[in-house]
This record gives sequence, structure tokens and C-alpha cells, in this order.
Amino acid sequence: MKHEDIGVAGHETVTGHSTRRRVETVLIVDDHPLICQALVMTMTHELGLRQVRVAASLSDAIATLKGDGAIDAIVLDLKLPDVEGVEGLLTLRQKAPDVPITVLSAELDSRMVTAVLAAGACGYITKTMPQSEMMEAFRRMWRGETVLPDDYDPCSDEEDEALALARSFATLTPQQMNILRLICQGRPNKIISYELSIAEATVKTHIAAIMTKVNVRNRTHAALLAAKARLFTT
Repeated sequence: MKHEDIGVAGHETVTGHSTRRRVETVLIVDDHPLICQALVMTMTHELGLRQVRVAASLSDAIATLKGDGAIDAIVLDLKLPDVEGVEGLLTLRQKAPDVPITVLSAELDSRMVTAVLAAGACGYITKTMPQSEMMEAFRRMWRGETVLPDDYDPCSDEEDEALALARSFATLTPQQMNILRLICQGRPNKIISYELSIAEATVKTHIAAIMTKVNVRNRTHAALLAAKARLFTT
């Protein structure tokens, strides 16, 4: 487990110089009940949290952020029933821009680590990490550090490209994100309009806006960049 300085979409994190956060209420976004139960018990006991809430999907997490009071930190699994990949992280960053988000994953994938850090995560830890190390990782992240897996060692060019992509995709509206997801699934405009219950002309307007925001000339290139950013896949 190590720390690193990295710029992220929406803010800049400098290890050791960020403001210390007082974390009392945490939201865990994960659809595995046993993992959530273990995390709730361990985090409450070891970290002295006042409350740990659980959401089993991105939509549940958004509802919790809207209706259940302030959240001080979020722990996010990227693979959820209603979303996969960096999209969930970008969505939560839009809904709660000042809340630190830690990605908790069952796998270690260096490209995904780069993608989530560029998209605004304050760290990436694996579910197989020993309990004591995991709790110390949360303490460090809430002190302002960026915590990364020991085996993570990307090249600077990869970081720069991931950061640029994350910043571009972070500017998409929720509807534009929905349309881009369907483009990546190979849906033509007519099917997209049907599935989203909007006019085909509106779909075309959104696609034009997407291409402008991510600086591409066609929808195929937009889909390729989304895949590179791990936007909809884990």
C-alpha cells in the first residue's frame, strides 16, 4: 500500500497537503451483502464512525445522497447491478463533488487504477487487503493522502492520457452518458431514441455535444475513448 501525488478530474490532490476531513458518516456502495456487513461492523468499531450506510446500486446511492443527510466519505465497488466501470464514480463525483470516494475492488488492474484516480477517486484498495491495513488505508485517505496498491506503477504518459479522458467525460450530462453507453453497446440512433423515450433529433443533438466535449469526429471514436477510459466496463 503506497501513496502518490496525482491530479484528478474536478480537483487537485497533493499527498500530505490536503485538508484533514472529520469522517463520521460513510456510504458503502456495494451489492455484496456479506462484504457490506463485514465493512459496516469493522469500520464502525475500528474507525469510530457514527453511522455507516449501505446502498446496493448507484441509483440507491444517489437516493441516499439526496434524502438521508450529509455523507462524509464514500466507498464504491465499480461493478454494480445498474452500472459498471468509471461511470459510477463520475456520477457520484457530480452528485457529491466534495466527498472523498475510495474504490474498493475484488481485482487489481493497473489500467483501472489509473482510470479511477484520473476520474477523482482518493484511492483504490482491494477486498483481499488485510483488515488492519484496510482500516489504516481509510485513515490515510481521509487525512488527504492518495492510497494505491503496492504493485501499481503506471507510466506518466498513461496517467496524463487517463486524466485528459476523465476530464472530458466528466463534462457529460447524465443523458449524454446514457446515450454514450448505448453507443458503446452498438445501438443505432433510432433504437437509442426508443429506449430513452426521446426524439431521434434529440439523440443526434446529444451525440453532437458528446463529440464536441470529448473532441472526436464520429461516434465510433467516442466509443473507443470510452472503452480506453474504462467508462462502462470493469
